[in-house]
Amino acid sequence: MTELDNAKLVWMYRHMLRIREFEERVKRSFEEHPGVIRGHTHLADGAEASIVGSLAAIQQGDQILTTYRCHGYPLVLGTDPKAIMAEIYGRRDGLCGGYGGSMHLCDPGRGFLGTSGIVGQGIPQATGAAYAAQIRGQGQVVLGFFGDGATKQGAFSESLNIASLWKLPIVFVLENNSYNVVTRVEQEDANAAAGEPLSVKAKAFSMPGVTVDGGDPVRVHDTVADAVARARSGAGPTLVESLVYRLSAHGNLIAPPGVPLHFPEHEAVEVFGNLAEFEAAKRNDPVPRFRGRLVTDGVLAPDQADQIGAQVREEMQAAVDFALASPYPAADAALNYVYA
Repeated sequence: MTELDNAKLVWMYRHMLRIREFEERVKRSFEEHPGVIRGHTHLADGAEASIVGSLAAIQQGDQILTTYRCHGYPLVLGTDPKAIMAEIYGRRDGLCGGYGGSMHLCDPGRGFLGTSGIVGQGIPQATGAAYAAQIRGQGQVVLGFFGDGATKQGAFSESLNIASLWKLPIVFVLENNSYNVVTRVEQEDANAAAGEPLSVKAKAFSMPGVTVDGGDPVRVHDTVADAVARARSGAGPTLVESLVYRLSAHGNLIAPPGVPLHFPEHEAVEVFGNLAEFEAAKRNDPVPRFRGRLVTDGVLAPDQADQIGAQVREEMQAAVDFALASPYPAADAALNYVYA
């Protein structure tokens, strides 16, 4: 596989399972607990290997910023899933006191600087964090995660340009999940339509660009680790395109009054009627794919994998129970943190 030891590989598998089970619990909440989640929620099932492989390549003190599809990153960094679930449920015991919800998580003490519901907004923020890290001179590296749709934003070009010019210690991780909401990436991006990887965009900014199978956490780790080492050495940024397939729809549907919110199936099916594409993606699901690899290579026995699964399900059920029991914020707290 790689130079990663067995303990690290099992760590990767456990965290991939934790992300998957957390996202499943969020999705099931719409049916099992109607009304507890309000507004938009976006899941990252299918991107677990990309998230875990990338975060396995950083060290204590490094920082990250992500998009609104953000639940998995703080889980890997050590944030309590109870606090994340309570935040998604809008509760007082949530990670941000119930003020942020699903799309606005942050845990700065663990290097998770935040997220945004605005496409591409985190890219210049990550670049600014990298500039601050460069000034501090303590060897910190920043990872900035964003989707394929964000590469059409001006913030993408501006940020990569200045990061290259100033050799900032940042790795731009472009998680290409095949869809810009309900539009296939090939219909949206001229590079993809021409059969080129989106990582070719790095050439315009005189930085390395590399595309990796985002369903393989070991390959993602090795690729991002090389980019992190380059950034930490002072050589500047890298653009990593991680190819994943989002296994849920872009987000939940906002229903009319009196009708519960819910998740549709997937754009491949709902919009394009392409069940074959969706079924093929599920057959290539990175979580069972990695489990099979670890079992085949003797890293993990089947009963050990089952035990990890049981532990993860218990952990995430506890997160749901905690969130449901947590009180809502007091009405008179509505104007806290609001300034004129």
